Amino acid sequence: MHLKTLLSYIPQNCEEIPENLSYDFQDEKRPQLDLVIPENPNQPYDVREIIRQLSDADSFFEVHKEFGGVVPELAARSHMKKIDWIVQKAINDSGRKIEEIDAVASTAGPGLIVCLSVGLSFGKAMASSLNKPFIAVNHLEGHALSPKLNSELNYPYLLLLISGGHTQFLSVQGLGNYKRLGTTIDDAVGEAFDKTAKLLGIEFPGGPQIEIYAKKGDPNKYQLPKPIFHKGGCNLSFAGLKTAVLKISKQIKTEQEKYDLAASFQKTIEEILYKKSKIAFEEFKKMNTINKNKFVVAGGVAANKRIREVLTNLCKEEDFEAIFPPINLCGDNAAMIAMVGLEKFKLKQFSDLDSPAKPRWPLDVDAAFLKGAGVKL
Repeated sequence: MHLKTLLSYIPQNCEEIPENLSYDFQDEKRPQLDLVIPENPNQPYDVREIIRQLSDADSFFEVHKEFGGVVPELAARSHMKKIDWIVQKAINDSGRKIEEIDAVASTAGPGLIVCLSVGLSFGKAMASSLNKPFIAVNHLEGHALSPKLNSELNYPYLLLLISGGHTQFLSVQGLGNYKRLGTTIDDAVGEAFDKTAKLLGIEFPGGPQIEIYAKKGDPNKYQLPKPIFHKGGCNLSFAGLKTAVLKISKQIKTEQEKYDLAASFQKTIEEILYKKSKIAFEEFKKMNTINKNKFVVAGGVAANKRIREVLTNLCKEEDFEAIFPPINLCGDNAAMIAMVGLEKFKLKQFSDLDSPAKPRWPLDVDAAFLKGAGVKL
């Protein structure tokens, strides 16, 4: 059924002329948009609601939503379709000519290799045609340096990277110099948010909506587990928490119970990150003797306001400086990749044009791999 709907949007062949549909103008005001778009440009909002307001009734068809996540092949095709336009727009918006570019930086990993290959191949081709240096960037390093986009940030500092694919504490000693202090032994915290959202019937990507649901619920309604809470140093685990949410979600009958589960989940995540961050603070201080300790929280989940508040309060208690990227730069973005590219360009750390895409690319290459059941902590 979904495939038929998708194909109905596509012409049968290159010669087919799309049908002109009649339309009667009515009241074209959209007062609901005033409630969707926030006054603060750094505050996130659901762009899908804007599309629904502006598009014809029943004509907005979300492909990835039906699969509860990103479909690699569909995402890669979308990348290929849009990358020319996006690059051209970026150049036009910059007010510069393409000949003025000094180097080309592109994400090489970690991530879905079919998607990475699109941008990586385009970046290599662009660098080659312009005869400019090419720089392959680890997108995790982009998150690590993202606060540099709007503030001064000197090394070393403690980093908590929390996203849909990664959750780890790292001591950042310098560009390309990272020491992992702790990591998740199973699922990332962002993945736990998205899974919980799906169980509550929230459309993908539903992670950001959990915080909104939580505001309407009782955070003490459900007692959820905190795996390896009292052991494992600053390593983390979220698989058991997800399983508990799954079991409870099957018994939910009302909207209020959904809000209560979201609030309980949010509170549990806050308590886990608070406790593990406090342990990471001590580990960081053992490794570094500096006048002012800094704690950077980056990645998509760093946009969660309650998590920001809880970790900011922890920093005040422990005499650390809390540093967050702007909310609109917490998720994956090109600006942070450009920042790493600029830092590497200054040091002449260029990459070969045969640099491969890397589905797995840890920041601390010497750290032991901790994943799966049976990991000893």
